[in-house]
Amino acid sequence: MSRIKALSVASEVAPLIKTGGLADVAGALPPALAAEGVNMRTLLPGYPKVMSALHGAKNVHTFDALSGGPARLLAATAGALDLLVLDAPHLYAREGGPYANADGVDYPDNAQRFAALAQVAAQIAQGLSPEHQPDILHAHDWQAALAPAYLHYSRRPHPPTVLTIHNLAFQGRYDKALLAELGLPPESFAIDGVEYHDGVGFLKAGLQFADRITTVSPSYAAEIMTSEFGMGLEGLLRARAQNVSGVLNGVDEAEWSPAGDARIARRYDPKRPQLRAENKAALQARLGLRADPEALLIGVVSRLSWQKGLDLLLEALPQLVEDGAQLALLGAGDRPLEAGFAQAAQHYAGRVGVRIGYDEDLAHLVQAGADVFLIPSRFEPCGLTQLYALRYGAVPVVARVGGLRDTIIDANEMALAAGVATGLQFSPVTTEALLGALRRAQALFSDKAQWRRLQLNGMKTDVSWRRPAQRYAALYRELIAARAP
Repeated sequence: MSRIKALSVASEVAPLIKTGGLADVAGALPPALAAEGVNMRTLLPGYPKVMSALHGAKNVHTFDALSGGPARLLAATAGALDLLVLDAPHLYAREGGPYANADGVDYPDNAQRFAALAQVAAQIAQGLSPEHQPDILHAHDWQAALAPAYLHYSRRPHPPTVLTIHNLAFQGRYDKALLAELGLPPESFAIDGVEYHDGVGFLKAGLQFADRITTVSPSYAAEIMTSEFGMGLEGLLRARAQNVSGVLNGVDEAEWSPAGDARIARRYDPKRPQLRAENKAALQARLGLRADPEALLIGVVSRLSWQKGLDLLLEALPQLVEDGAQLALLGAGDRPLEAGFAQAAQHYAGRVGVRIGYDEDLAHLVQAGADVFLIPSRFEPCGLTQLYALRYGAVPVVARVGGLRDTIIDANEMALAAGVATGLQFSPVTTEALLGALRRAQALFSDKAQWRRLQLNGMKTDVSWRRPAQRYAALYRELIAARAP
């Protein structure tokens, strides 16, 4: 079987530049696909952190004028990744993050910045550099979603395209006055083109023109076709339902392994789960919690936002503390939630420990030390932290939505009897249902033998990229075969 050449297009790629799960997927998928006969190169912007990490960079193409300035397309490597980097200092050489400045304000030219990335992706797909011309183009989220539209309106032969939605809530909507500046023809501003609510919709364009659409879990693929979760795009998605599917994410099993994790207090594995207790004690000490091995320790590592349901946890805290539980929370986000959890840590000193911000070492210790890992999201395309929790034996308690529904087997009576349960699910996503699930967890926690079986089931679950990579490789081959003469 001949190897496939794939071009992945993403605005962030771990470990080079990361703000969320998109980067983890874009960084992990290429090496996983190599075992499935796919050679994947990744096109990404030349942010300062990316440029400083490149090895063996070679100039592939020079653009005299690209969205307002000169640019270069570079071929390089960074670790296990083969890269094509769009070095356009006027677009990407900024001190803030990939989308916003240090104060969290979006860059005013984000439309031009990511349209340029998509334009170059389309040109590569059509032979800008014959050496790097792919058999398939795989775009990620709204920042790359114009690439299928550019290919469509070029009216020239091009490889098949896949668009992956990591979070439908982020759509890339801009003023229609930018149409010509973005290199889109007048006829593209139509309901069956890039027009969306009288503006230019980047994600909408990708959903319109990509040959196949994937999401990061099967349940999320179904949810986004409903008015509750479709974010205004459910009609288009339903119209293209035959071309929409869900492929679960995986995790980097080398980075997230309690047996080899240098960030935690004591390494352990399914054969020595009792050593995990040392991490619980270390986590309690780190966050100023009372040293109590019998308290149910609830761990949270999350963006503090309405989507993540952390307002429900804040409401439930008084009752959880009264029930004897402890909370270890690491996160940042909405200021009212940050303030609320900080106040709770002061009010319930020794029972609630909070760290506002992000600390990679502490994130690993929460996974290794918490008894329960809580994710009360109102919607969750896939989620990665519950997969990390499975690996580390922190029993996930999750809302029954999206990828959380697909990855956690609820500890109901039948699942416990069959010995297959890995966590707990709750629905609807309310404070009362959350409390109910945590009280179920408390009851299971008091049965040490049952709890140990739950932990070991999770630790033995395959959450690697092996199966997702097989699914993507099969999808690529199907699309390429359909184009064959």
